[in-house]
Amino acid sequence: MTAAALQPIAAHERIATLDVLRGFALGGILLMNMEAFVGPLAGSYTGLDPALAGADRIVDGLVYVFVQGKFFTLFALLFGMGFAVMAQRADAAGRPFAGLYLRRSLALLGIGLAHALLVWSGDVLVTYALVSFLLPAFAEAPPRLLAWLGALCYLAAPALLLGLGLASTAIPGWDAMMAAQGEAMAQTLAAQRQAYGAGDFAAAVVQRFDDFGMTLSNLTVIGPMVAGMFLLGAALLRSGAIAQPARHARLYAWLRRAVLPLGLGLMLASFRLEPSTDFGVFGLRQGVVQALGMVAGAMMCLGYMAWVLRALDTATGARLLGTLAPAGRMALTNYLVQSLLCTGVFYGYGLGFFERLPRAWQVPFALALFALQVRYSRWWLQRFRFGPAEWLWRSITYWRLQPMRLPAPVLPSSPPPLP
Repeated sequence: MTAAALQPIAAHERIATLDVLRGFALGGILLMNMEAFVGPLAGSYTGLDPALAGADRIVDGLVYVFVQGKFFTLFALLFGMGFAVMAQRADAAGRPFAGLYLRRSLALLGIGLAHALLVWSGDVLVTYALVSFLLPAFAEAPPRLLAWLGALCYLAAPALLLGLGLASTAIPGWDAMMAAQGEAMAQTLAAQRQAYGAGDFAAAVVQRFDDFGMTLSNLTVIGPMVAGMFLLGAALLRSGAIAQPARHARLYAWLRRAVLPLGLGLMLASFRLEPSTDFGVFGLRQGVVQALGMVAGAMMCLGYMAWVLRALDTATGARLLGTLAPAGRMALTNYLVQSLLCTGVFYGYGLGFFERLPRAWQVPFALALFALQVRYSRWWLQRFRFGPAEWLWRSITYWRLQPMRLPAPVLPSSPPPLP
C-alpha cells in the first residue's frame, strides 16, 4: 500500500455503531454538565443538593444516579475504540503510527486547553489528551490483555479512595486537614459564583486558570479511570465486539442482564449510604461511598452501551437511534458548542441566567439543545465532510489541510434526442 494511503477515515468506511454511541454519549454528557453550566462547577460535585425540594430534588437525584459519572466514562470508552481503529488502519497501511498519534494527542491537548481556559473549566479533553499519550504503548496488545489491564487500571481509582478512607484514622491531623479542604472548597464555590455569575469575561478567564489547577490535581483519581476505559474500549474494538456484535451476543446479554443491574444496585447503595458530599469530611464511610459510585459508573456505562447495541438490532431502534449518528460524527464540535452556548446563556458576561434555571428545568433545556444539535449536525454533514473542530483536529493530525466541502453530486447526462 502506498504512503499516501493513510488518510482520515471516509464516511462510507466509518463504523456506524460508533457514531450512534458517540451521539448517545454526547446527549448524556450535556445532561451531566448542565448543573455545572447553570451554577458553580464545584457545586456539581456534591451529589444530591440537600437544599433542593420537590421536583428539583427528584430530578437532581435521578441525574446523579443514572447520568453522573456514566457518560464521561462512555466517552472515554469510545475514545479508546477510536485509538484502536487508527492503530489498525496504520498497521494495514504499513505506516508508522507513533508520530501520527502524537500529533493527534497534541492537537487534542491544544483544543482542550483553549476550551478549559477560555470557555468552560469543566473540560474533559485535557484529561483525555494527557492520558492518551500512554496508549501507543498498548498498540500491539491482544484484546484479552487490554481488557484485564483496563479493568485493573480503572479499579485503581476506587481502590485508592477506599485505602485512603481506611488509613484516615491513622494519619495525624487528618480531621484538621479535611476541615481546611472544606473551607478551601467553600472559597472556591464563592469565587466561581462571583466570577461566572457576576464577572466579565476577563474575570471568568482568571477563575478558569484557578480551576485548571484543581483539574490537574484530580488526575491522580480521574486519570486511572480514563485510562482504564480507554483500554477497555480498545479491547472491545479489537475483539470485533463492536463491528460484529451478533458474534458476541453472550457478552452483551451479560452486560445488559447482570452488569447493568448490579451496577445500578451499587449506585443505589452508594446513594443510600451518603447522597450528599461534604468536602470537609472524608473517612472510611466516604471512601466506600465514592468507591461504590466509581465502580457503578463503569458497570452502568457498559450496560448502557449494550442496550444501545441491542436496540440497534431492531428496525425501530435502528431508525430512532440512527438519528444520533450525525451528532456523533461531530462529537467534538458539538461538545465545544454546548459549552459556548451554555456559558453564553448562563454566565454573567452572556445573558446572565447563572443559578436562575431551576434544576427540574435543566433537563428539558438540555434535551431541547441536544435535539437542535442532532438536526443541525445532519444538515451540516449533508454539505461538509467534517464538523469544524473535527476538520481542525484531522488537519493537524495528518499535517495537511483536509478537504472540507463534499463534492457536488454528479448528475446523469441527458439522454440523446429521439430520432
